[in-house]
Amino acid sequence: MSFWKNLFTSNQKKNEAVGKLTWIGVDMHNHVLPGIDDGSPDVEQSLKLVQGLKELGIHKCISTPHVMHGVHDNTPTTIQDAHAKLKKAITEQGIKFDLQYSAEYMVDDQLETWIQSKNLCPLPNRHILIEMSYLAESRALFQTIKDIQEKGYQPILAHPERYNYYHQNFKVYKEIKDAGCLLQLNLLAISRYYGEHVKSIALTLIKSGMYDLVGTDMHHEKHLRALKMVAAKYDTFDLLKDNPIKNATIFEDSQKLAI
Repeated sequence: MSFWKNLFTSNQKKNEAVGKLTWIGVDMHNHVLPGIDDGSPDVEQSLKLVQGLKELGIHKCISTPHVMHGVHDNTPTTIQDAHAKLKKAITEQGIKFDLQYSAEYMVDDQLETWIQSKNLCPLPNRHILIEMSYLAESRALFQTIKDIQEKGYQPILAHPERYNYYHQNFKVYKEIKDAGCLLQLNLLAISRYYGEHVKSIALTLIKSGMYDLVGTDMHHEKHLRALKMVAAKYDTFDLLKDNPIKNATIFEDSQKLAI
């Protein structure tokens, strides 16, 4: 009996999630490109993730594979190649979906070289997505923000709620914003997916109106299933109504990557 109950509940939740994230406009942070980082391993999985985004109401995404020295040594060329492979499969399958690409840069000892080389892979309208290790704060964060700005780019810090070392120092989020860096929420953080402490700080940042952007940060089908549960359970538009979410205004009308 429990099997059928769970099956019915699962299908019901899936149906309740259909179209619920349409308001976001553009998913500007995800890892759907195949075989390029710790996200989708192949084109088949990538197509499932793209179809999942469409079910949620998102018809455009900018994929942001990791650029992490010694772990994911991606370049504009490797990213472009993976994008072309998935784009071809989307076209062949007759899927109507706008797939663009950028990167998520780890603040590490290699990032300064990338910034100075002018060989970055930015989001549209000259935005750069950066992240830090979850284990230890990068002392170079504020210098990196400054370096990115001096090259004429707008930095975005990915998922600030997930940096546990900031949870007891809330003022640092304001300092990051005051330095001119935008903040991007991982949508799963409003649930307990990453843990209770991450949820708590995410909700505190939301209540403070600190977020500028929203992303799924989707890597795999487990993330997709969790996103559907979140979309069904929470009115995300209402939850974030007091935050200046810019996904649609910054990225919706971009037709090609701004280099």
